[in-house]
Amino acid sequence: MHIDINSLISHYGYLALLIGCVAEGETFVLLGGVAAHKGLLHFAGVVAAAMAGGIIGDQLLYWLGKRYGTRIISRFTNHQDKVEKATQLIHRHPSLFVIGVRFMYGFRIIGPIIIGSSQLSPRRFLIFNVIGAFVWAMLFVSLGYFAGKLIAPWLDKLDNYLKPLFWLAGLAVVLYIVWKGIRFLKQRKQQ
Repeated sequence: MHIDINSLISHYGYLALLIGCVAEGETFVLLGGVAAHKGLLHFAGVVAAAMAGGIIGDQLLYWLGKRYGTRIISRFTNHQDKVEKATQLIHRHPSLFVIGVRFMYGFRIIGPIIIGSSQLSPRRFLIFNVIGAFVWAMLFVSLGYFAGKLIAPWLDKLDNYLKPLFWLAGLAVVLYIVWKGIRFLKQRKQQ
C-alpha cells in the first residue's frame, strides 16, 4: 500500500490544522502556510482553519478561567508577579490584551485563563478573540507561505522519511489502544 503524504495533507490538512491550533498553534499555522504554498491547501482555508482553532482554544481557556481561574492561577506561585502584571494590563487595555495575548511569549495558555478570571464580559472577549485570531492566523500563515518558497525543495525529500514515521506512529497508537484495553479488562476482572 502506497501512502502519499501530500494526499493526506490535502484530505486532512484543514482538520489537523484546526485541532493543532486548538492546542498549540504557531508550528501548525506555519506548516499550513507552507502547504498552501505547495498548493496542497488553499491559503484562505488555512487561515480559516487556523482562526477557528485559535478561537476555540482560547474560548475554552477563557471559560475555564471564568469557572476555575482563581484556583488555577493560585497554583502558579513562582509567577504571581507576571499574573499581577497581566491582570493590570487587562484592566487598563482589555481589548488590546485579548488581541495580543496569543503573541505574548509565556501567556499563550495562561493568558485566556487570566482574562476569564477577570471581569471582562464573554461577549467582549469573543469579539476581540476573533480579531486577534484573524491577525494571528494571517501573520503566521503568510510567514509559512513565503517561507515555503525556501523550504519546499527540502520537503519533497523529507516525504521519503515521513512515510516510515507515519507507519511507526500508527503502530504506536494501535499498541497503546491494545495496552489500555488489556488494563481495562484486568481492572474489571479484579472488581
